Amino acid sequence: MAEHRSWLLVSLFLTKVLFLEASKILTIATMGGSHYRVMNHVSQILQDHGHNVTNLLYKNVLFQDFKREKISYEVITWRPPEDQEKEFHNRLYPLVEELFNERFNHHIIVKIYKYYADVCSHLLSRKDIMDSLRKKNFDLLFLDAAEPCVFLIAEKLEKPFVAFLSTQFSFMDFGLPSPLSYVPVYGSRLTDQMDFWGRVKNFLMFFDFSMKKRQIRSQYDATIQEHFAEGSRPVLSDLLLKAELWFVNSDFAFEFARPLLPNTVYVGGLMDKPARPIPQDLEDFISKFGDSGFVLVALGSVASLYQTKELITEMNSAFARLPQGVLWTVKNDHWPKDVRMAPNVKIMDWLPQADLLAHPSIRLFVTHGGMNSIIEAIQHGVPMVGIPFFADQPENLVLIEAKKMGVSVQAETLKAGSFAVTLKEVIENKRFKTAAMTARAIRRSHPLTPSQRLVGWIDHILQTGGGAHLKPHGFQQPWHVQHLLDVLLFLLGLTLATLWLLKKVLGLLLRTLCVARKEKKA
Repeated sequence: MAEHRSWLLVSLFLTKVLFLEASKILTIATMGGSHYRVMNHVSQILQDHGHNVTNLLYKNVLFQDFKREKISYEVITWRPPEDQEKEFHNRLYPLVEELFNERFNHHIIVKIYKYYADVCSHLLSRKDIMDSLRKKNFDLLFLDAAEPCVFLIAEKLEKPFVAFLSTQFSFMDFGLPSPLSYVPVYGSRLTDQMDFWGRVKNFLMFFDFSMKKRQIRSQYDATIQEHFAEGSRPVLSDLLLKAELWFVNSDFAFEFARPLLPNTVYVGGLMDKPARPIPQDLEDFISKFGDSGFVLVALGSVASLYQTKELITEMNSAFARLPQGVLWTVKNDHWPKDVRMAPNVKIMDWLPQADLLAHPSIRLFVTHGGMNSIIEAIQHGVPMVGIPFFADQPENLVLIEAKKMGVSVQAETLKAGSFAVTLKEVIENKRFKTAAMTARAIRRSHPLTPSQRLVGWIDHILQTGGGAHLKPHGFQQPWHVQHLLDVLLFLLGLTLATLWLLKKVLGLLLRTLCVARKEKKA
């Protein structure tokens, strides 16, 4: 009987698989760099799972020709006409360099989003591309939420979508409850354990960051006015709430615990792959340092383009004071000709980062603090020293320090002597390795892999016709109703009316008593 039931279940499962129609999914990322790498991997995961995936790709300045495996999904590459493309590139190059040099200047970030808004306007005006996407009649869109244009594309195509958040939660407001008493505002550099003055700072920065977000969204006002008819123009902040699901590129091993909604899913570690043997030349270099091991230095695709001579000189001098070997991603043509490379340093254009992080001889990871790099380091229990440059990197490293997995060093104040002391402290103090291994245990103990969570939830949305059942009704309420302002005003009015009535009644009683006393005296 039990055997018959087992065969029946297997038969039902096979029937479901055989007759499950593959869905057509469009994936979009417009930022380039690591955003493209993740979207490339997501596209391949969904294609391997049986869906028909198309990726809309814009190769801008931030796009790097990363090493990648063969892909089996369709890619639609688009670019503006040559003269306009040159104009876009000429605008973005100095902005990226300016962002690298001044790092945390909000006005530069606003200018970068203005650039992307103009690119977005061009894409939406490309009738050939938009008509081609409409004809494909996609069942679902998978959007990298780092750049708002993807939401406008979804609105134009009138298709349901899921969103992928590549940064921390607090960078984008998509309806999550965020108690300011223990959820740090983006940019505050606070942890979830705030004292009184920390909570004051967090409260004030909430208003400051809200204004900054509105300023960034306002860069798309002209694009929306140009491409959407009056009366049907979307509000960007409202479009975020239309996502069926939000996938977040993070993990409980890294993030502070906070309230989540049912349509919010952690998938940090999507780039995880089984470790492969490293090339023999790297193995030979590492073996020269025996039990001392090696340090991996990888500062990200964009930062690697703009490492200054001063920064390279100071870092090289610090590495020379270590007993470990140092593998460092620096292009040969970026290395200053008058700086002698330390004997324990080997530089390369590209390194197999994930495989090196899995190597038993690694002692430390020097990183820019990008989310993908941090998750990879946690996956293998490697302590970190972070050198943040821009975007979410400083906030990510606040979390690393709070979790005791490493420390952060500012590039503009980095000096060889103090940097070498910091490196040795993190390598030799066992508390950093212990914290990293604890995070590794949390990271690896999930019952499902990030890829399994991703495709499982995507299938759930496709099979149930959307994620309305996962979103609170509050998303459909006006903001004044959602925040009970109508109730508060009613109660305030009722209280004031009651006080006014009491005042009138007391006044009437007092006048009556006064009249009675006067009549009694008379």
